[in-house]
Amino acid sequence: MKKELEHEFVSNLEKHQNIVHKICRMYTNDQESHNDLFQEITIQLWNAYPKFRGDSKFSTWMYRVALNTAITLYRKSKKELRTQNYDEVSFKIKADDYNDEVEKQLQLMYKAVKELNDIDKALVFLYLEDQSYREISEMLGISEVNARVKMNRIKKALRNILNP
Repeated sequence: MKKELEHEFVSNLEKHQNIVHKICRMYTNDQESHNDLFQEITIQLWNAYPKFRGDSKFSTWMYRVALNTAITLYRKSKKELRTQNYDEVSFKIKADDYNDEVEKQLQLMYKAVKELNDIDKALVFLYLEDQSYREISEMLGISEVNARVKMNRIKKALRNILNP
């Protein structure tokens, strides 16, 4: 039975590992920290997996465990964890699709998002990942109404920053 559980877990983790990588990118600033957080999230996922009842999609459950792990470690840390600098990330953009104004807007948005508290940052991340407010509320442990209100406030603040 344990081998089946282990095989099922590894299969699900491999299928959805990009979720964990995205969260690690959001809460770390270098590859070593990214790897450490990925490992810690994987351990927490494995420890919690026997209790996964399947009431929600595996990916929804995975988001919740991964975000809770990242936020817990972020809060426990005495030193400030910095996220990856947007300017250091290299993107491959076709020349005809390149729009300097769009890139400037993205840089401003990422800069503004980095200033948010850990819960609001996770909320924006999940929103940008096209998660529904119901799924966001489940993952963050807040009400759906609270998720909507918080996101609307964040959108308004970001609009003011991006379009002064």
